[in-house]
Amino acid sequence: MVIRHYFTIFAAEYATFSLVLCRTENNKAFMYIHERKNWTNFRWNASKILKLQEIVCRKQGLLYGRLGSLGFDNKLRTMADNLTHDVVYSSEIEGIRLNEEQVRSSIARKLGIENVKYTAPSHYIDSVVGVMLEAIQNYDQPLSKEKLCAWQSAFFQTGINEGRQIEVGRYRTHEEHIVSGMFGREKIHYIAPSPGLVESEMEKFINWFDGEDTVGSVIRSAIAHYWFVCIHPFEDGNGRLARILSDMLLARGEKSELRFYNISSQINKDKSHYYDILERMQRGDGDITEWLVWYMTKLIDALDSAESIVTTILNKSFFWQKAGSVPMTERQTQMLNIFLDGYEAKITSKTWASLAKCSKDTAIRDIQDLVAKNILTEDIPGAKRPSYSIVYDAEDLTQFFADVHITHDNGIPYLNAVFKGHRKICERILTLDAERYQKGDLSLSNILNKYCSYLMAND
Repeated sequence: MVIRHYFTIFAAEYATFSLVLCRTENNKAFMYIHERKNWTNFRWNASKILKLQEIVCRKQGLLYGRLGSLGFDNKLRTMADNLTHDVVYSSEIEGIRLNEEQVRSSIARKLGIENVKYTAPSHYIDSVVGVMLEAIQNYDQPLSKEKLCAWQSAFFQTGINEGRQIEVGRYRTHEEHIVSGMFGREKIHYIAPSPGLVESEMEKFINWFDGEDTVGSVIRSAIAHYWFVCIHPFEDGNGRLARILSDMLLARGEKSELRFYNISSQINKDKSHYYDILERMQRGDGDITEWLVWYMTKLIDALDSAESIVTTILNKSFFWQKAGSVPMTERQTQMLNIFLDGYEAKITSKTWASLAKCSKDTAIRDIQDLVAKNILTEDIPGAKRPSYSIVYDAEDLTQFFADVHITHDNGIPYLNAVFKGHRKICERILTLDAERYQKGDLSLSNILNKYCSYLMAND
């Protein structure tokens, strides 16, 4: 304790010295956002935000409309998969790696989902999952200091993080400097409000959080995220709590405790940009346009990803409605489900043997049997090295689709077409399938089967 005490004093003195040095950038003085008068009067360029807000709202509607075709059990399983990724990736953003199967098992048990491979979760994972579920299942309940402190405690049950004692279950009582770099060469990214201001700042935040929505849940979700990390009320766990609060406000806006998309996975893919934007905004003047644009863009990506997952589930369900009565071995069923779930590889005897852990001869017999039963079809009949596609519907779907073409958005391929002369569709597809279709290695019929067969069940 003595050693830490002296180190703390030295670190504080060093941080103060560093603050003097880094309060000028490019010969221009700056203030941290919370040092400005009325710093929470956030503003933004409405013309840049409105269109993105409309896109998010439209995609939310499309997603939940598509979810209407799922049965309750499938909805629960889809939600469980989404929450698993949310918990795992939100922790990973902070450098914490959780066992995905333990997270999945914990969520499945708490949601009452059966027939899931169970991997006993640690007490810690159970606690983290519990926080997420409490926030979204009780989205309409008021936020409070006590609730936030309890959630933060769940992240640090021992009171120790990275080998040091931290304050748990209470607002921080010391200065908080966000730094990086080696000791003696630290770079200060942000200095949070002084501990004496945390209580009043959080009271203001909580009142706003539970107050009237005047800007829409999407913008409120983004503001809550940014505002909370600016206050930085806890010694640790602020990022994870900010993302949970974002989800909570989105759930309020949708008036649903069922969550099918998450922003954490998208942030994790671009976390360096995430931290860069937050740092710039924390040194800004209250104009958070850049943050809102980035946040909404990530929400759009999250919704696109969720829509693709739901489409895969719908197509899979449609397939088994057609093929459920066809006699198959357990191995054949398992292998079909792997590819139905979106495994990115051609169906070949080599791939089949590798995934099924069987001989190539056994794989060939499995595949030929399914071809004979019209469950699989050759992509190019008579090819020297044949590959196969799943037959979702025996009917020729090409007659129902027109103007079929592939487009790309941010490197992601989409199948575009007009269904039955009036309905425009845009389905996210695997990169491998896009490349094969454009090369002529995957027929139009087979690609429509894979990504659009669910339309035949609902039209």
